Amino acid sequence: MKQLLKLSAASLLVVGALSVQASTLSDVQAKGHVSCGVSKGLAGFSSADSSGTWTGIDVDVCRAVAAATLGDATKVKFVPLTAKERFTALQSGEIDMLSRNTTWTITRDASLGLNFAGVNYYDGQGFMVKSSLGVSSAMELSGAAICIQAGTTTELNLADWGKANGIEYNSVVSDTNAQTLTNYDAGRCDVLTTDASGLYSMRAGANDPSEHVVLPEIISKEPLGPVVRQGDDQWFNIVRWSLNAMITAEEIGVNSGNVDDVSNNPERERLMGRSGSTHEYVGLTPDWTYQIVKQVGNYAESFERNIGLSTPIGIARGVNALWSQGGILYSPPFR
Repeated sequence: MKQLLKLSAASLLVVGALSVQASTLSDVQAKGHVSCGVSKGLAGFSSADSSGTWTGIDVDVCRAVAAATLGDATKVKFVPLTAKERFTALQSGEIDMLSRNTTWTITRDASLGLNFAGVNYYDGQGFMVKSSLGVSSAMELSGAAICIQAGTTTELNLADWGKANGIEYNSVVSDTNAQTLTNYDAGRCDVLTTDASGLYSMRAGANDPSEHVVLPEIISKEPLGPVVRQGDDQWFNIVRWSLNAMITAEEIGVNSGNVDDVSNNPERERLMGRSGSTHEYVGLTPDWTYQIVKQVGNYAESFERNIGLSTPIGIARGVNALWSQGGILYSPPFR
């Protein structure tokens, strides 16, 4: 009893949420859709067009889970959330999963009653300035006003980096990504800092992208990935292995165009649900991974159509290339 009384209010909230949590898979199948928390709008990751259609690599993770659990990648209810709202929405059960360019840290993984289910984009924090400033390195930013978004890892990263390098700056803090960009465009700050992927996305959306420069320094590790509530291991496994299915499909050369081809490759046949019984371990139909690849595609397809070099975002695979191609992207085996 004494130990219980020592629990913080935040801890009690998490414990309470977990104690009433039912099977997420059962809930999803009963309501007929996956409720997925996403960004309010970050091109290439999660954004909606004028008709309300959502696209992005984070969106594709949501669609992969819907394909796996409901057999239909379109059965997703996208819930736009700010950085401040995202964890509370997941803890409270408002959403079934979060796929919103969210960095995996020990604090978030171990103190909020949440579990990160993997990494769908390895990122790092960077800086963007207007070309007219003539700045070519972050080491030249002493005394600058820097726009940052509240409720993100960027605040502490920036403070640590500034202290370590003896660089003093003034913070211009906003609640949303859109407000941060507005402040930057209006000249209320000299520099905008966030994940480098976000900087490329913002630059691509500018009237003249050439007026903005993403500086070369990366000051942090930002592994971004989907998040679920603790206490439901089956749902955790489904989300984790839905992402892994997309990565493994790229590793073994399966994509949305050739997924129906039968081969003599045992790993390929297991992944497509034509042999083995891995589907039983997650409580899904034998074709759950097939539906992911058929309807959403493998990891490379998602990356290239949303943020790859042929898109306005124009990001090279870099560390997000497969482990066999010079990157660090890696899935445990399907066996």
